[in-house]
Amino acid sequence: MDRRALHTALVEAHIPGGYYWIEGVHEPAPTPTDFLFVRRGPGDCWETGAFERGTYDVLTRHPDEAAACAHLLKLLV
Repeated sequence: MDRRALHTALVEAHIPGGYYWIEGVHEPAPTPTDFLFVRRGPGDCWETGAFERGTYDVLTRHPDEAAACAHLLKLLV
């Protein structure tokens, strides 16, 4: 699963768009107060985490985009 497929799956599952942020695919504006995210990390890794009160908290680093997207999907569905 890539970021676009993740976004499609979340829309089909009726997860509100303000609950998540997907780098380069779904970046709500204005930025919600709290949300879960998937983004590129340092080097070749991908990160999933939570944005709360203006702070990004990385929960997990993944070796590839597919693993990160699967993790975010699991957190939201």
